[in-house]
Amino acid sequence: MSPEQLHRKQGYMYAAGAFGWWAVVVPSYFRLLSQHGAAPLEILSQRVIFGLPLLIIILVLAHKLPDLYRACTTWKSLRILLPSTILIGINWYFFIYSVSTGRLNHASLGYYINPLFSILLGCLFLGETLTKLQKIAIAIAGCAVVMMTVAELQSGGGWPWIAVLLPASFGLYGLLRKKADVSGTVGISFEMIVLLPFCVALMIWITKSDTGIFFAETTVPWISWIMFLGGIVTIVPLICFTNAVRLLPLSTVGLLQFSAPTGQLILSVVFFGETYTPLKAAAFLLIWIAIGVFIRDLVVTHREKQACMDTEMLE
Repeated sequence: MSPEQLHRKQGYMYAAGAFGWWAVVVPSYFRLLSQHGAAPLEILSQRVIFGLPLLIIILVLAHKLPDLYRACTTWKSLRILLPSTILIGINWYFFIYSVSTGRLNHASLGYYINPLFSILLGCLFLGETLTKLQKIAIAIAGCAVVMMTVAELQSGGGWPWIAVLLPASFGLYGLLRKKADVSGTVGISFEMIVLLPFCVALMIWITKSDTGIFFAETTVPWISWIMFLGGIVTIVPLICFTNAVRLLPLSTVGLLQFSAPTGQLILSVVFFGETYTPLKAAAFLLIWIAIGVFIRDLVVTHREKQACMDTEMLE
């Protein structure tokens, strides 16, 4: 096996680890804590409090603490990372909220839409041009959201706003981070540092008001110990994802990311018992058609670029 083939194989393994983790482990972990009475704010707070030390250890081992210091003291980085912190906090909270309130299928739809929403943001803010196929894919995805809205209103579930909020917050987050001159690990470490005081204050308030479950008298002891794993649950897929991006073409990673919302959808229906009406199924069918059009656009674009490169080499 050549070094290139080995790197690609490792990249696929890292991608499978990242997207499989986000598809199954993360929502199952949040579901477990929610079923034992943990509120989304408590889960979010512990995710930050127990995740930041692991990130700092990673930065120390990678000799990247100077990069974190520069990010914390340079206005060029601060003006990007401060608003990105707000967006990732919103995204994390409402994903936890979607799991704890039985709306994981809404989150799944949102993360299917996310790549298409990112393309639209690139067109609006970065001057990128939409291809004909991209326009079709975005239009179909919009129809899917409308259909999901109708399905939820008919079943009394209310507006599926999570399916819009999650891709909007994460899409804007990605747009900002694209402009940041820091690595992924440094950036997320900075964001957790900014969130840490708020999360500590939240945990103090939750503990004093007796609304939390962390080592509460009524909580099963092993659940409290499980909450210490919030950092690992957060960090492991991030490490796998950054390695996958390093070893695989970005277009390949982009296609593989659809496996995460697929796993979340299966989990929500088969194991979490969330309602899945025929109209919801039609909405997801539309989004899969949109994804198919999106993938077709990637293939066409790749072939065109390859043809241009071959022509330039011949010249």
